[in-house]
Amino acid sequence: MRDIKSREGRDPSFLTVYLNDHLTGSGAGVRLAGRLAKAYRRTGAGPHLTELADQIEEDQQSLRDVMRDLDVPVRRVHEVVGRIGETVGRLKPNGRLVRRSPLSDVVELEAMLMGVEGKAACWRALRALAATDDRLDARGLDRLLARADAQARMVDDLRRRRAAEVFGAELTGSGAATSTARTARAGRPSAHRTA
Repeated sequence: MRDIKSREGRDPSFLTVYLNDHLTGSGAGVRLAGRLAKAYRRTGAGPHLTELADQIEEDQQSLRDVMRDLDVPVRRVHEVVGRIGETVGRLKPNGRLVRRSPLSDVVELEAMLMGVEGKAACWRALRALAATDDRLDARGLDRLLARADAQARMVDDLRRRRAAEVFGAELTGSGAATSTARTARAGRPSAHRTA
C-alpha cells in the first residue's frame, strides 16, 4: 500500500494521520449516535441518547477546531473510506434479515462505547501536548475529557442492561412475550421493534 502524501509531496505527520483517523471515527460516531437516538426515541433512554448524539456532533466540531488550531489538514479520503467501511460493517444481519435484531442494540451500544472511549484517549493525548503547545486549550480539553468519561458511563450502563435483557431472555427461554413486557417496563425498546 502506498503512503499517503501531502499536497507538497511530503508524508503527512503522525499527528495529521492520528487526528484524521479520529475525525473519521467521529463521523461514524455521529451517524451511530443518531441511529441509536432514533431507535430508542420512544423509550426512557431516548432523551439521554438524543443528548449524546448532540454532544458527539459538538465533539466532532471541537476536534475540527483543534485540527485547525494545529494547522492539521482534513484528509477527505479518510472520511470517504471510513464511511464505506461503516456501511459494509452494517450489512451484518445479526441473526435477522428483515427486521431489526435485538442483538443490533447490543452491538451498536458496544460500538458507541468503544468510540467514546477512543475519543477520550484522543483528548488525553492532546491534553498531554497542551503542556508544551499553547495552541491547545488545556481547560477546554479537560472539559471534553470529563464529558467523554460521563458519556462512556451512560452508554456502558445502557449496554449492560440491554445485553442482560437480550441474552437473559435467550438463556432462560422466557420467550419474546416476557422479553417484550420486561423491556416495556424498563422503558427500553422491545426485541420486536422494527428498524
